Amino acid sequence: MAEDARLAAVHSYHLLDAARPVVLDELTRLATSVLDTPMSTVTLIGKDRQWYAGNTGMPAGHDSLDVSFCSRVVGAGDLLVVEDTHAHPEYRGWNNVVGAPNIRFYAGAPLVDEDGHVLGTLCVLDDQPRTVGDRQRDLLTTLAGQAAGHLSAIRTRLLLAEVGDELSRAISREEDFVATVSHELRTPVTTIQGYLELLVDNEELLPYQKLIEPIQRNGERLVRMVDHLLAGTRPAGTPLPLLRASADLVTVAEAAVAACRPQASQRDVRVEITGDGTAPVPGDFTRLSQAAEHLVRNAVLFSAAGSPVNVHVTAGEMEITDTGAGIPADELPHVVKRFYRGRFAREQAVPGVGLGLSIADRIVRAHDGTLTVSSPGSGQGVTARMSLPDM
Repeated sequence: MAEDARLAAVHSYHLLDAARPVVLDELTRLATSVLDTPMSTVTLIGKDRQWYAGNTGMPAGHDSLDVSFCSRVVGAGDLLVVEDTHAHPEYRGWNNVVGAPNIRFYAGAPLVDEDGHVLGTLCVLDDQPRTVGDRQRDLLTTLAGQAAGHLSAIRTRLLLAEVGDELSRAISREEDFVATVSHELRTPVTTIQGYLELLVDNEELLPYQKLIEPIQRNGERLVRMVDHLLAGTRPAGTPLPLLRASADLVTVAEAAVAACRPQASQRDVRVEITGDGTAPVPGDFTRLSQAAEHLVRNAVLFSAAGSPVNVHVTAGEMEITDTGAGIPADELPHVVKRFYRGRFAREQAVPGVGLGLSIADRIVRAHDGTLTVSSPGSGQGVTARMSLPDM
């Protein structure tokens, strides 16, 4: 009976065989950044198979439960970490371990709904063995809680739409459209990225690394551009769906910096987080991390090699400061407008479509906060400040 109730709960979300909700794809992308793995999924466990409701880097959309790490998490109802599958007597012979996607590392936390049903997992995977510390385990559990919250919000909107709530229907229609576009544009690229990760680690292909790396880098750029377009072109009157929970701004900052680390390393820009030990705010961890990521990425892109970017966190506030190109005074009133690109962005051919600050501003305003961008002038850097209600 308990399993029947759990399965009924899984099916109540109407996500099996459906287009993946963009917010869950975004959450898995965040998980790969924070935990530094090439693959992550939000996995729902059905009667005889698992389904990826969110996916970054995994080549398939569903798998049999016979070789499912996630089904083991659901069975136990607890976090599962396998640091090296080749050293584990049960897992080392599985076909997804000995063959593609060559899983060597798995860490998954259960998705538990408000009724206590374990729906599936949020997990991260790698084709290399690795260790996991207490901080990473806590982050994985936090992200799983966010995924469960987003699933609950998705189901609530579906139920409201069924009983005739026009706003919920409008949001559902928009989310269906965005999910379809994301599936048609983003999914093929992220699948290619997943396979490229495997090729990068193949020693036989070392002579071709100079060819693979630009493909991988440009694929990541294309994924970011699709994400920006999808997030930045929502109709102005459509509310931004948020998960109203508790988020720690320090963890938000860590997630944003982790997502920008490859670009910072490539440009030789040092990013440092300073401030309070914890800074809880009421809000959506995934959305706030996206806003902070846009601000940190802007700071990195406009900074000279060897220069610092500081992310300072205090109660209810995150301040990102760089010493880069700065913003002319006449451009400051326009920087949060959609598709606006300033003179320095054009002259220095900084990648982007002019949506980052607009997206960040919309996310912060949806949290009843404010985003301010200031600059002493050309060549004197920029300070972007997210101010949010504290707990």
